[in-house]
Amino acid sequence: MVVTLQNISKRLGNFSLTDISLSLPGGYITGLIGQNGAGKTTLLRILLGLYRPDAGEVRIDGRSYQDQEIWIRERTGAVLLEELFERGLTLRENGAVYGRFFPKYRQERFEDFLVRFALSPKRRCSDLSRGERLKLQLAFALSHDARLLVLDEPTGNFDPEFRRVFFEVLKEFIADGERSVVLATHLTDDLDRIADYIVYLENGTGLFAGDVETMRAQYRIAEGDGYRLRALPGESVIHMQERAHGARALVRGMVSDPELTFRAPTLEELMYFMSKRNGE
Repeated sequence: MVVTLQNISKRLGNFSLTDISLSLPGGYITGLIGQNGAGKTTLLRILLGLYRPDAGEVRIDGRSYQDQEIWIRERTGAVLLEELFERGLTLRENGAVYGRFFPKYRQERFEDFLVRFALSPKRRCSDLSRGERLKLQLAFALSHDARLLVLDEPTGNFDPEFRRVFFEVLKEFIADGERSVVLATHLTDDLDRIADYIVYLENGTGLFAGDVETMRAQYRIAEGDGYRLRALPGESVIHMQERAHGARALVRGMVSDPELTFRAPTLEELMYFMSKRNGE
């Protein structure tokens, strides 16, 4: 599924998401990153049709919410931090109740995922921990033939063992090359291993949107003596960090110095140095 956002803007109180344009390719796991308050959740809610943008348009495989909302919702699965199911019902009952709204929902598939995620279909939703409630949402999202999964910060509520299962499931989901995942998370180590495409937000604006390999080619970490880093062209150095033993900097472009070492940045390093680029 190809997701396109064109000139999206949304104001919520004192926060504004401003002029976001991007195209998320099908068959990819897209990581949505940024500091707290950058606009990740707002953007995901717009993507899910839960917020209407003040300006701009969202298209899912060329279709808009204004024209074909039901078509989009039937093909979209979501995992959000909010409660989405009836607490007084069992997991099996919740699946049967909400599955009626999705023509391709399969109860057997739902319960198979529950078992895979170590959840008994007979348990009541009210008895689940926060992480288990997110597993329930994931099982349901995978049970109605969704083509797009939108996930808002679920991994922080999963233990390390289930995070491995979670990422296995995402890889299986996109294996046909036609389904897509958009995952917002502050655990960037996970995205370093699994994401194909990155969208980086800062204060409601988009700083970078592209595939991981392009990001790694565009930005590098340079490490060595501080005086050597200071000798690099100023426009190429985004921010330098002095340390007790040497220094490091995020640099843009293909600058070189035989006395420095260069490597691809992690997503955490990219976010850190970008946030410091204006001398903060």
